[in-house]
Amino acid sequence: MDWQFAAWLLLGGSTLLLFLGLPVAFTFLAVNLVGAAAWMGGEAGLVQLSRNAVASVASFALTPIPLFVLMGEVLFHTGLAVKVIDGIERLVRQVPGRLAVVAVVAGTVFSAISGSTIATTAMLGSLMVPVMLARGYHPAMATGPIMAIGAVDMLIPPSALTVLLGSLSGISISKLLVGGITPGLILSVMFVAYIVARAKLEPALAPAARVESFRGWAKYRLFVQYVVPLVSIFALVVASMAAGWATPTESAAIGAFATVALAAVYGALSRANVLAALQGTMAISGMILFIIVGATTFSQILSFSGASNGLVTLILGQGLSPMAVIAAMMLVLIVLGVFVDQVSMMLITLPIFMPVVQQLGIDPVWFGVMFLICMQLGLLLPPHGLLLMTMKSVSPAQVTMAHIYRGVVPYVLISLVVLVVIFLVPEVATWLPTRIG
Repeated sequence: MDWQFAAWLLLGGSTLLLFLGLPVAFTFLAVNLVGAAAWMGGEAGLVQLSRNAVASVASFALTPIPLFVLMGEVLFHTGLAVKVIDGIERLVRQVPGRLAVVAVVAGTVFSAISGSTIATTAMLGSLMVPVMLARGYHPAMATGPIMAIGAVDMLIPPSALTVLLGSLSGISISKLLVGGITPGLILSVMFVAYIVARAKLEPALAPAARVESFRGWAKYRLFVQYVVPLVSIFALVVASMAAGWATPTESAAIGAFATVALAAVYGALSRANVLAALQGTMAISGMILFIIVGATTFSQILSFSGASNGLVTLILGQGLSPMAVIAAMMLVLIVLGVFVDQVSMMLITLPIFMPVVQQLGIDPVWFGVMFLICMQLGLLLPPHGLLLMTMKSVSPAQVTMAHIYRGVVPYVLISLVVLVVIFLVPEVATWLPTRIG
């Protein structure tokens, strides 16, 4: 069998099953079974597949995933997230679209202490959308900022998906985690600027309301008491990696321990909260690790069948410049984001993209950060973006899918602008990782 047939069967078959709605893990398990039987020696191939499955999840590099997820789960189940919102709201002065600005600032803080985009979006949506609607905000103005900043959670460490991308692609996990900080903060600032400008031009979208005034220590108490200690955890995690004091796994362990310790100091830990956080961590981590099993074997079967080398040779043989090849890859990722989830995007494309990136001598951190932004866009793109569905599930009945689609479009365009800027000026993504060595 030639490599073209293998490529159509493996890549085409997995894409078709995903479009039909089969869960990601079962999709790649089915394709892997067929591929192992066909290209890895029948029964011997199936035995090797099982060995590869065990080896793929026994990697120490994957340990940060459950630890980062645990940080976010503890934050949300103990109720500390509400305290963070209150602390930030007292500091934000009366500006156009004030509550939407508070949502973006609070979401940026949560991104620094949570590894789950869905958890951030669900928590902010359930807490802030009803309040904004009650104060006369248009549903699109209420939901859009929360979905947008929820997606930024993927860029700012800790991020379980960033660790997964680094593990599957071979890109340095620590540099990839640090590389997402600058683009994530740029997006947050641009979101705030857009909200203020839009609310100023169309005040009816976000009516001004009387703000309770706090003076002296009362204004800063919650911020100092809750926000500063939690953000300090983010600084500790990043600094320990940047200074070389700890590996990503050790930094994640420090962050998880510090989060639990802070929750205990605040008296927010209870048996029910701890169990809920651990159950959430096990569910999310188990799903990710099960997917890794399929991803690793899928890449090996593509290589055994000759499909990987064939596709790489075909791409490089077109005579395109490296920048044109990268631009085409980003376009493929954005289109895929409309139809499939972020993990599926990685599993389908990385076995083909990474050999091309390596042969062209492209900076893997630069490529990885752009890959993350494309995955972030996939969370927001109608009609099936995961955060769109999450927002609908936690919003009041008066918020329709049309409102959600309308609300997210400006933030998708802003994210595209940032992606183009990083494409044209790679230093935006690579400067900070280069500085840390």
